Amino acid sequence: MGGYAGAMETLSERATLMRESMQKTQTITDNMVAILGSFDHRLSALETAMRPTQLKTHSIRRAHENIDKALKSAELILDQFDLSRKAEAKILRGPHEDIESYLEAVEQLRGVVQFFSGNKGFKSSTGVINQATTLLGKAILKLEEEYRQLLAAYSKPVEPDRLFDCLPSSMRPSAGSPRDGEPAGKKSSDHQNKSSETLVYQLPTLIPPRLLPLLHEITKQMIQAGHQQQVAIIYRETRSTAVEQTLRKLGVEKLGKEDVQKMQWEVLEAKIGNWIHFMRIAVKLLFAGEKKVCDEIFQGYDNLRDQCFAEVAANSVTTLLSFGDAIAKSKRSPEKLFVLLDMYEIMRELQSEMDIIFESKFCIEMREAFSVLTKRLAQTAQETFGDFEEAVEKDATKTAVLDGTVHPLTSYVINYVKFLFDYHSTLLQLFREFGDGNADQQLASITTRIMQALQTNLDGKSKQYKDPALTQLFLMNNIHYIVRSVRKSEAKDLLGDDWVQIHRRVVQQHANQYKRIAWSKILQCLTIQGAQSGSGFVDSGSTAGVSRAMVKDRFKTFNVLFEEIHQRQSQWTVPDSELRESLRLAVAEVLLPAYRSFIRRFGPMIEGGKNPQKYIRYTPEDLERMLAEFFEGKTWNEPRR
Repeated sequence: MGGYAGAMETLSERATLMRESMQKTQTITDNMVAILGSFDHRLSALETAMRPTQLKTHSIRRAHENIDKALKSAELILDQFDLSRKAEAKILRGPHEDIESYLEAVEQLRGVVQFFSGNKGFKSSTGVINQATTLLGKAILKLEEEYRQLLAAYSKPVEPDRLFDCLPSSMRPSAGSPRDGEPAGKKSSDHQNKSSETLVYQLPTLIPPRLLPLLHEITKQMIQAGHQQQVAIIYRETRSTAVEQTLRKLGVEKLGKEDVQKMQWEVLEAKIGNWIHFMRIAVKLLFAGEKKVCDEIFQGYDNLRDQCFAEVAANSVTTLLSFGDAIAKSKRSPEKLFVLLDMYEIMRELQSEMDIIFESKFCIEMREAFSVLTKRLAQTAQETFGDFEEAVEKDATKTAVLDGTVHPLTSYVINYVKFLFDYHSTLLQLFREFGDGNADQQLASITTRIMQALQTNLDGKSKQYKDPALTQLFLMNNIHYIVRSVRKSEAKDLLGDDWVQIHRRVVQQHANQYKRIAWSKILQCLTIQGAQSGSGFVDSGSTAGVSRAMVKDRFKTFNVLFEEIHQRQSQWTVPDSELRESLRLAVAEVLLPAYRSFIRRFGPMIEGGKNPQKYIRYTPEDLERMLAEFFEGKTWNEPRR
């Protein structure tokens, strides 16, 4: 118990100490609050005392700021007045002396108007704006006139020689006219040249490059002044005239269907060749160059640029296409097929450039006209191709080839077909685009029909001959010419080996028929009934039962017949040397053995009599020599070899 009482006492003492300590802390806190309250009261009094001073300082600062702003505004206004004065002086001098400085003055004056339009608080703003606007209007009118004069001064027609120099070297004209002596159709090497050479076209300089930025700046100033329509009119009138005059100098004419119909073929063919040349120059050089100029001058004004270019090119495009359209609509004839294909080719060649150069909405009509002409040329070419087959079959020319040689129709048709194969890829393209079915098969079918039409016509022409042997010689010559020409051309791949072999046999059949008809009668003179061997020739055995008078008569008849045949058939012609020699050999192989055998057997019966040379007029060697004169196309008065 005693220990417990001691602990309680200690705890009580500690509690007393803590209470005393807390009382001291409270006293200190109260003292501090009193001190701080005193400071707060003093600060509030100080703030109240300083407020008038602060307000005065703020007012002074704001006054200074307002003065600075006023000075700066005055300075800006004075600067604008100064700019206006300087700009006015330059504008009054006009643009002719220093166009760059004039443009700068116009830009400055426009800035003055914009400045005062945004500072309407300045009491003289309205007056300044009106004065500057009036001056700006006068400046733009002077600028418009300068624009017109600059464009006119540098929009001269391009001389043809300058355009020719921009063409790839292989397409440049030789000395003199680019067309003199050149056929309208392509040469067979044209495609090879085109593929082996990289064709480089250089755009002609239509306006000096140094002037283009200046013209662009004038255009911009005029558009900003609301003179867009005037810009378009000036540009269209000036540049379209230059383009049209350039084409006129080149030789482009506006010709219609009636004009074309009146022309001789040689004249028309030359004009078509020229037109193809002109189209290439116009699209690849002239229109492409014009588009580039237009792009630079109207940079940033796409709609106006496209409109102006379309208006500049429209008349020239119409003029060029009108001639092509007149040809496509004119009366069809076989000789026009090649120039139609040439025209179709150039249209296809230029199609991609046309699509790029004339891509805008303002050029829709020109693109459509170009496309329509391409299709019309293709259609007319196809119809002309079909007409040719019919024309060959129905050719009724009475031109007679008296010597049985190759008929002009045959050489014309074969050359026509061979020439067509210079356009092989073009024809296939044409059939692919505008035909039905397989293009290769269509071309092969038409070519086969043309050949058949030719043979049908030749059969009819062969009936004009009174001598059936000459009929066969005529058919042999012509079919042989056809076969030989086909074998040496691309037509062989199209018609096939079977066609060639079949017609070679036809040639041989006509040769055999000639030999039978021409020589059967004279060979009969060399046979005597009852003395004939099983081979058809005279027997080398006895002459029993054969009178001298009969032998004399046979020799006389042979001489007359051979001389008639020699005189007639030495005037006939087999133009192919191999065929000629082959035919002579075939005759000799039949005639000479028969004649030798006849002389050997019956000659002694004559040689012992009076004037044997009267009957045995020719030796076998004489006949062989005279046979070598056959089919040479000799004239009647030409001496015998």
